[in-house]
Formats: sequence, C-alpha cells, structure tokens
Amino acid sequence: MGERVENNDEVTGVAEMGKRVAGGVERVADTDSRPAGGMLSLVGTPIGNLSDASPRVLETLRGADVLLCEDTRVTSRLLARFGIRVALERCDENVIASRVEGVLARVAGGARVAFVSDAGMPGVSDPGQRLVDAALDEELPVEVIPGPSAVTCALVASGLGMDHFFFEGFLPRKAGERARRLAELAPIPGALVFYESPHRVVATLDSIAEAFPARRVALVRELTKLHEECVRDLSGELARRIRERGEVRGECVVVVEGPSAEELSCLRAACASGPATLEEAIAEGLDAGEPKSALAKRLAKQFGIPKSEVYDKLV
Repeated sequence: MGERVENNDEVTGVAEMGKRVAGGVERVADTDSRPAGGMLSLVGTPIGNLSDASPRVLETLRGADVLLCEDTRVTSRLLARFGIRVALERCDENVIASRVEGVLARVAGGARVAFVSDAGMPGVSDPGQRLVDAALDEELPVEVIPGPSAVTCALVASGLGMDHFFFEGFLPRKAGERARRLAELAPIPGALVFYESPHRVVATLDSIAEAFPARRVALVRELTKLHEECVRDLSGELARRIRERGEVRGECVVVVEGPSAEELSCLRAACASGPATLEEAIAEGLDAGEPKSALAKRLAKQFGIPKSEVYDKLV
C-alpha cells in the first residue's frame, strides 16, 4: 500500500539509529553468514514510523546489488534517512512484465536483488507477487524480510473479530460496481479488509452501510504515525460521522465485521434458493406478477445494485 513515510521530529533520532545499525551491519558483513550466490529479497518497509525499520531490513538494503521499487522518489527518501546508497530501479505495475526476465537472470547470475513497495510488505497489492511467482517457477532462491503490514495492523487496531478475514484491496470506484462486489463478498464468514483513498472513503463507507446495515465497521487511518486513529461504529452511523467531518486525511484502511450466524444463514439460504443472475430474477418476478416498482426495489437490494440498473433491464 502506498503510504507516505511521516517526516516528524523522530526522524533525526531514527536516522542516527540507522547510522549506528549501519556500523553494525558493516561489521557483520565481514563474517556474513548469509548463503553465497544470488537472492531475491522481498523487504518490508515502514508504513509511517521510520523506527519500524528493523536492523535486518537495513542490512538487506545495504547488502543489495540493486533495489527494485515502485517509486524511486519515495524509496530514495527512505534510503537517505539511513544513509544507504544502493542502485535504484523502477519496477512498478506498469513495467513489471518487461522486467521479470531480466531480474531473474540477475538472481541466477549471483546478484542480490531486493524489492520494496512504497510502504509495507511487498507482494500484497503490488507487483512484487509476480516476481516471487516467476522466481519460484525457476527454482531461484527467495527470502522475505518481514516488516509492517497495514492489513494486519488495521485488523488489530479495529478490535473486531479476526479469526478469519478476507483482504480485498481497493473496491471499484463506480458505485454500481462497488455495490455488486460488496454483495459478492457478503457471504464470506469473516472480517473484510479494504484499502481506500481519503478522497473516496466517504462514498465507500456509504456503500458498505447500504450493503451491511447491521455490521460494525472500523475506519483506521494514519497507521503508526503521530495522528493514528481508529473510528468504529455501526456501518450507517460511521458513514454519517465521517461524512460530517468533511475532509479526511491520510491513508485509510476499512475493516468490516464478519456476518453474524443469523445473517450468514440467511445469505447462504438466499444463495441456495434464489436465482443465479439478475435476468433470471427479473423473469421470475414478472412471471409471478410482481409490480415493476416493487420488483426493482427488491432486486436492487438483493443484488446490491442501484434501482435504476434494474429498471434498465425491465424496460
């Protein structure tokens, strides 16, 4: 998730820590116990607070022959804080397809290649997954250097049940598509986790409130930063509260409580007995003599779509 690294008063102290750690890494490098040869390292970086960069993260970045990243400007700022100098190369979603073969050739040739996302764990909602997949297919060595994850941090911060959860990433931007996707996710027996832009979070919370009126929802923003916040309420009430705030700032994660046993039972029964498609449901309702206005209202709720979309099919 592309979260900005906070620039606050901690930075100077953290940078000094990085320098001290760097000295330690240089001493370790003399007797480096890591296996010789090439390696693809997926490195987790801070999602806000620079002090979350572990000594092992710094060691791996310093020891890389090349560092692949989504945005060289973002990663350059992180490296500068810790005095790390390493060759940077852009490897985002737009260019990853053309870079995979070359990256694998480097690893096979003995290079230590590190990959970072703008913030957090690479491979989660970013192109790092494609590199790992390709490297494993070629039986090349891959290692994961753990770091913060906005998904798990938000789940913990929400206080909602998380025995099971489903990470969706970003929901569709268009209201109709977003409603349809939420309807598809409704029967999942666990919490739902979404990333969202601060500019779209109110619209997303409104859609969630319409889809899950009886569920609690948590909005977690600015994770690990100075103004970290978790606001939690029933879906409709949370949407109202956030709307009344006006401008929302910072990266947002939305956590939706899993369905109750009663809701889950109803959802499963509907899936088992109801029509599979909107067209089938319309035909079934018209055959039964249901008024078009009532039919449109019922099916809009059932399929999680705007009534206007049902009316278009009825005409």
